[in-house]
Formats: sequence, structure tokens, C-alpha cells
Amino acid sequence: MGTEGARALLERAGRLTLQTGNLLNWGCLRKKCPSTPGEEVRDCIQKTLTEWSSKIGQDPNQETLEVLECTVAQAIEKINPEERDELKVSAKLFIVGSNSPSIRDAVDLACSALGVAQLDSVIVAPPPIEDGTNLSLAYLQPYWQELENLVRNKKIVAIGTSDLDKTLLEQLYLWAQVKPSSNQVNLASCCVMPPDLTAFAKERDIQLLTHNDPKELLCEASFQEVLQESIQNVKASEWIPLWLLRYSVIVKSRGIIKSKGYIMQAKRNAS
Repeated sequence: MGTEGARALLERAGRLTLQTGNLLNWGCLRKKCPSTPGEEVRDCIQKTLTEWSSKIGQDPNQETLEVLECTVAQAIEKINPEERDELKVSAKLFIVGSNSPSIRDAVDLACSALGVAQLDSVIVAPPPIEDGTNLSLAYLQPYWQELENLVRNKKIVAIGTSDLDKTLLEQLYLWAQVKPSSNQVNLASCCVMPPDLTAFAKERDIQLLTHNDPKELLCEASFQEVLQESIQNVKASEWIPLWLLRYSVIVKSRGIIKSKGYIMQAKRNAS
């Protein structure tokens, strides 16, 4: 086991980028069906960290890297350029503890991991707000502006939102230069689509989608707990997740998932 070598690298690095690769290539996950999206994320992060750390040597003079790349090599799968037109590459980005410029990092890493020039669609889930505070347009604007820049730079084709009610979706639509093409609604809190939201979305040609993601798919405490379980004696409390991106590659003509995975980034706050 190379947990000592992995721990030594983590104690000197400033950032950690974790890529699960295509989960459909993971035999161990095929046999297990996590009951919630949160459980799936935890399982994937833990297995990736464990696999990566087991292959790290214990050379005390090994190179110190500012950004550690943690991957499961055999699961990494780039898209064949000849098949690109037949596939839809979509992503949902969960902002955890970072600011809007990190959206570019997430999209760039996703494009690099999949070997594509652009993503077909990106839905952003804004960072959790404090209890008792309502989500506002002002809070969303910097994140949306970053997405708009990526659309102009042809890194993303279409951008969407998550969990906006009719009032906030309308405010965003009227303000935005690049209009939202979709809005996800959590059916756990809403068994039936609100009529006012449905009417507005239809009028503005916004696709309403459903999801079952929790408000926080990956929180700071959960990530630190998984890190501690995966690599013995690591100073997990120093590490803070910045963002988590979940992607899927779908064969357009058949509607089947060809690839699915997670990419995340965390930073170390050394005392």
C-alpha cells in the first residue's frame, strides 16, 4: 500500500484534482447501485483515492507537485473524434466552496478529460446559501456571467440552471445575455411542476428537467471524512472541496449512456 507516499504528497500539495473516469468501466460499481446521488459520489471519491494512493511509491525524494492529479487510469476514456457528432456531452456543476472563475477550470478539465473541444450543455447548481437567506439574482449573476463567457468562447453550447422558481428564472432570463436553455426541478420538494413555472418555461422555450440531487451533493465535512477513510493519518481537515462536476456522454440516436463520471477539485488550507 502506498498510503504513506500519498499522504506525503498531500501534505505538500496545494490542490487536488480527482477524476473517476468512466464509471461504466468500474466493475465494482456495476454490481452496486447506490441508493442516493450522495452515496454514489462518496463511493466514487473513496474508490478513486484508494486506488490512486495504492500506486504511489514511498520515495522520500519524490517530486512535490502543487496540483496533484488523482485518477483511476484504467477507467479514463476519451471520446473518439469520429464519434463526436453522434454523442451529447452534458454536465452538471456543483459549486461547493469556490468563486465563479472556478467554473472555467471545471469546464476546461472536463473537456480535457473527455478529449473534446466543447460541452453540449452545462447546468450550474450554485453554492449553498445560509439558512434563512433567499437565493437572489445578484447571487447568481457572477456564476452566470462566467458561463456566458464560456458560451462565447465556444467551450459550451447551452447553459442551464437548477432549482429556480418562476420569479427567479424570469429575472435571470430578462437580465442574461445568453438565455438559460433549461431549468432543473427537484421532485423531492415538488411532486408536480408549478403551473406558473411551466407556463413561463413554455413561453420562453426553456426545457424543464427533473433531478433528485440533494442541496449539497458534496459538503466539506463529507469530503474530509472520505479522505480520512481512504488515506490513513492524512490531515483531512486541511482540505476543502471547491467544486464537483458530474458528466454524462449519451448516444443521441439511441438515448443510452456511453460514459458517466465525476471530476472534482479541492484545495489545502495549511495552518
